[in-house]
Amino acid sequence: MNVTSIFRYIILWIVLGLMVGLLSGAASAIFLIVLNWATAYRESNLWIIALLPAAGLAIGWSYYRYGENSVKGNNLLLDELYKTEKPIPLRMTPLVLFGTIMTHLFGGSAGREGTAVQMGGSLADQLTKHFHLDSENRRIILIAGVAGGFASVFGTPLAGAIFALEWMHHRKIRWKSFFPAFWTAFVANWVCGLLFGVGHTHYLVDFIPPHTLVNLLWIIPAGIAFGLAARLFAQATHFFSHQFSNYISYPPLRPVIGGLLIAGFVYISDNTTYIGLGIPRIVEAFETPLPWYDWLAKTGLTSFTLGAGFKGGEVTPLFFTGATLGNALSTWIPLPLALLAGMGFVGVFSGATNTPMACTIMGMELFGYESGIFLGIACLIAYLFSGKSSIYSSQNLDKKPHFYPEEGMFTSLRNKFPKHD
Repeated sequence: MNVTSIFRYIILWIVLGLMVGLLSGAASAIFLIVLNWATAYRESNLWIIALLPAAGLAIGWSYYRYGENSVKGNNLLLDELYKTEKPIPLRMTPLVLFGTIMTHLFGGSAGREGTAVQMGGSLADQLTKHFHLDSENRRIILIAGVAGGFASVFGTPLAGAIFALEWMHHRKIRWKSFFPAFWTAFVANWVCGLLFGVGHTHYLVDFIPPHTLVNLLWIIPAGIAFGLAARLFAQATHFFSHQFSNYISYPPLRPVIGGLLIAGFVYISDNTTYIGLGIPRIVEAFETPLPWYDWLAKTGLTSFTLGAGFKGGEVTPLFFTGATLGNALSTWIPLPLALLAGMGFVGVFSGATNTPMACTIMGMELFGYESGIFLGIACLIAYLFSGKSSIYSSQNLDKKPHFYPEEGMFTSLRNKFPKHD
């Protein structure tokens, strides 16, 4: 690439990255503001959970009537990255925003990452036709949209950029995507956090033990547990989705049946800990011992909610699962409770999305860079022991990542833990 081409590339992506960052950052800010209101209203008016089946009908019917391929969610972004067949419809943004708010307002168990990523990708792809982008640049702008959505919804710009690159280019990371991804992520995070003033949750890991051999060896069993929990989460989500599809042919009816069962569970258990985002429980996991089964309950309820057709994301529930599992492991593993919760927070996420680099960086952005060694090893081990499981069915895992040696140590280890269909 000559100097003129580099100059054109930089100017193009400064402009496009700024536009995508503004759009995705503003969309995430509006989404988070409304989501905070929905969560607060539900917790103050628990009777509303009885209306979850009606909310499920509204979500299911809106996607059935207007959704078309938008119902594929994050998988549509991955499909278009690999195949570039059809534009991502703009309707994905209002549909996923409506569906997620309804899910949280009436008591479903879901996250928020999927919503932000889908809005970012959908809004970004609208610029493709206006700027007459070719297939390569269209892939880049989709990556930029994902980076902007992820960075702004969690307040982690470095992790947002790396997540988009690692998640969407699992086989091979292309250098032309680097600048757009990072630039867009920083712009989107600035728009959401500073321009709109939306804050993010802070987690405290107040003590990092020395990097002794014994302490580092204790990461291994913890990382294995996080990887297996990630595999369970991914397979449970796919299982419930297949069951609802197989036994209920009319799509709008699936979240109605799911909503009835979830509302019944909340009524019988008289417990709202495992619905919604579950952020208060995540914060508790860094501070005090919790019941050992918290991570299982959240895994089951979230996979059931999403499998039934409710909308939202998987990542915050993965944070819940990982943090509470790390909390439970502190009974047997002699590492600080908060550090184990932090390792689980990003480790289960790493295994479920096959993005160990992004998860390591995210942990350092959230918990401090001093914890990086513990987080990085935990994320890598969880990634290896999760096999080829992924919460995203369209994530291309058929080929080895480009940055692995052909017969290298990590490839050999990973092949020992294949996905069992």
